[in-house]
Amino acid sequence: MESEGPVTPRPTGRAEWTVVPSAIGPLLLAATERGLASVVFHADDRMRERALGRLAGALGGELVERSSGLLAEPVRQLAAYFDEGLRSFDVKLDWSLVTGFNRQVLRELAAGVPYGTVVGYGELARRVGQPGAAQAVGAAMGANPLPVVVPCHRVVERDGGIGGFGGGLETKRRLLALEGVLPEPLF
Repeated sequence: MESEGPVTPRPTGRAEWTVVPSAIGPLLLAATERGLASVVFHADDRMRERALGRLAGALGGELVERSSGLLAEPVRQLAAYFDEGLRSFDVKLDWSLVTGFNRQVLRELAAGVPYGTVVGYGELARRVGQPGAAQAVGAAMGANPLPVVVPCHRVVERDGGIGGFGGGLETKRRLLALEGVLPEPLF
């Protein structure tokens, strides 16, 4: 009998999703039994459909609108964050949408950059043992499937510039202002 080699198990359970309002606009959340897997900014109808299509393929299972409670705690904690009551998230995370260096960087970001602080791209690269990888850290931030919860908005340029952000610079400014890092936007 011929062996097919090692098989990487795909998720077999369902993934659930919902859209929640926030101070930065609607957020699409998706979770598996392993934990929160995705947060998507600007979840209007068009963005929601595109994101759900990508997530269904990436998570490898049925994607259903909120039904069993997998999202209850992430929804509660995000609401508390935006109400300025929650300083750190304590939800299970499903890291299956990110691998390798990106996962290493995002885990360090989640564990090592607390609410109300920022870190430079180069410093974050140094923290994961790759001091010359500031640009790769930037790419990891852009690939972050769990923004806000894994706070890529807290990563800034070495010279004090705000840097880029997948959710848009205005969204990044608003998140940093919420955490007291920047003054509230004037508009």
